[in-house]
Amino acid sequence: MHPYMKRLACIAMAALLLADCSPAPVSYPYTATVVQRRATLRDNLLNLLPAEQRGSAAAVAEATWLADTCYKAAAAISRVNDSHFPGWAGNALINSRFQDRGLCWHYQHDMFRELRRRSLSFFRVGCCVRDEAEATEHNCVFIAAKGAQWPDAWIIDAWMWNGRLKVDPAAAADPDRWHESARVCRDLESVFPENHTYPVEFWGMVRTASGKYSWFWVPESQASEQYKRMLRNIADGEKEHPGTLVNY
Repeated sequence: MHPYMKRLACIAMAALLLADCSPAPVSYPYTATVVQRRATLRDNLLNLLPAEQRGSAAAVAEATWLADTCYKAAAAISRVNDSHFPGWAGNALINSRFQDRGLCWHYQHDMFRELRRRSLSFFRVGCCVRDEAEATEHNCVFIAAKGAQWPDAWIIDAWMWNGRLKVDPAAAADPDRWHESARVCRDLESVFPENHTYPVEFWGMVRTASGKYSWFWVPESQASEQYKRMLRNIADGEKEHPGTLVNY
């Protein structure tokens, strides 16, 4: 989309919503407020573990990495998506072809990718959905203790506030609306194995010329404008941060 038309679309939407929510800046995860939120999430994750594991240095290190990555990756994903409106406002722009990327399941896939960068011994990363197959469907990732079942987990939502992380206890979610998405998780696990080396700019699924989404290895996907944009993003990221997969 031409940059001028993109600016016009953003201005028009801002007039309707009276608010703009630009991508979270690089500094966002390092502000005093967010540093405290990272520590709170770390502690909440540790509280999911059996009492005898919570004080383990390895468990604390793993929970710290997960909490820090959640906040840092969420902000980076919003910048890569170049989404200028949060939640449903962003969806409206994407579905109208004014914006390229930023649906809730985009954020879900991207957050899952980032949380699969290392092997986990104490926790597991999963996928969950609210109101599946309805107009209000919403997709997120969650973090639970290894071996624990839904809803003993924390829901990690990078979409609602456009990269400014929203975290909620799954146990407090409406059980008639929310459930674990085991099939989605299996698909993403096959694309993003633990310890993968995809850069932060990489997208597992892209929108083709027909408007449908397909996995990146499908020929129609690789001929799409969104796939070409992904390659440009990866090249730009490599220029800015040589040899670094995660530039956040």
